[in-house]
Amino acid sequence: MDVSSAYEAAREAADFLATRADAPRICAVLGSGLGAFADTLHEPVRISYSEIPHFSGVKVVGHAGELVVGRIGKDGPRIAALSGRVHYYEGHSPDEVVHAVRTMRLWGCAGLLITNAAGGINTSFATGGLMRITDHINLTGRNPLFGLNDPRFGVRFPDMSHAYDTALGALFEQVARDTKIDLKSGVYVGVTGPSYETPAEIRMFARGGADAVGMSTVMEVIAARHVGLRVVGVSCITNPAAGLSAELLDHADVKAAATKARSKFLRLVSGGLIAMDAQLAQDATGADE
Repeated sequence: MDVSSAYEAAREAADFLATRADAPRICAVLGSGLGAFADTLHEPVRISYSEIPHFSGVKVVGHAGELVVGRIGKDGPRIAALSGRVHYYEGHSPDEVVHAVRTMRLWGCAGLLITNAAGGINTSFATGGLMRITDHINLTGRNPLFGLNDPRFGVRFPDMSHAYDTALGALFEQVARDTKIDLKSGVYVGVTGPSYETPAEIRMFARGGADAVGMSTVMEVIAARHVGLRVVGVSCITNPAAGLSAELLDHADVKAAATKARSKFLRLVSGGLIAMDAQLAQDATGADE
């Protein structure tokens, strides 16, 4: 995509979605093995990515490749759940990687919950644990804003000092305390993959302040902030990073660990999104007064 077609592609996709459902306030990107949340939504409207203009097919095991719009509980807020994402390592361009996020904003969403499966670098993190992302380090070597800026998306130099919204993130921490979930917090480092990292790389990341590592998220968050989405990030720690365990890394184990964490992930995400929706509604009312 060139800079003009990236906007037009997102606009076309958003206009298509508007014919199928009204935009909710929040969209959620569900990472590897975490798509079970979409199956809990009530009154679901399911739209395959193959139907949505310019959405790429999802090829990674553990990603369903559909957008599900529905309610959290019978009377809860409506949420758009992106069950699966495309990855840079599959050969997609950065514009293709962030197309869904841009589409969600042009459709009308105001907030984004982004989730992923990640390797634990912080040795105090247990496999199957959850981490609220407080910041990230982009080591993909790519930025989705590279090239000419399209002001219809956002400003040329978007500030990333608060890429992950502190106030909205605090709501998830409160839900974790209320439901007795051990929610860690930390810095996520994004790499390209698809090979897992070497032990030497993990030692370098740890010295640089990273707590978890994965192959997604960072480009999506940059694009999300560029278009004005407020972001909360949650990682499921599916394995110790390379060199921190005697076991070899395998994607099947990542999926299995994410499945094992399903119950607490669903409790945290459901409660956090309800609180996040209420806060965004309150903020929008205040802004209109």
